Amino acid sequence: MFEHRAQPLLPRATFLLRVALHAGVALGIIAGALAIGIFGYHGLAGLGWIDATVNAAMILGGMGPVNELHTAAAKLFASAYALFSGLLFLVVAGVLFSPIVHRFAHRFHLEVSAGGAADDSP
Repeated sequence: MFEHRAQPLLPRATFLLRVALHAGVALGIIAGALAIGIFGYHGLAGLGWIDATVNAAMILGGMGPVNELHTAAAKLFASAYALFSGLLFLVVAGVLFSPIVHRFAHRFHLEVSAGGAADDSP
């Protein structure tokens, strides 16, 4: 997916396209996670679609639930969804920042190899 260290740095337009692609993937992951939450709250907690959407969005955003849950299944789902949402935050951050971090590291490697500063001999 990313260029090898021996390859030249991508042109800015291609890099921005890569960032846009990663942003699209991140949005897709978020949309899928939100759908899981909406259907879970609707099916297990018996909430209406709007209330299920609000609860799922609030948990996914790290704010906490809005409606009180009355069944054990709904409470277990909310617990699992909250843990899932916390991990999802890290995944989305990794997807969003990976092209930027890679470009920085790739540019640094190219500068070091071109300048001869990578020589580790004493």
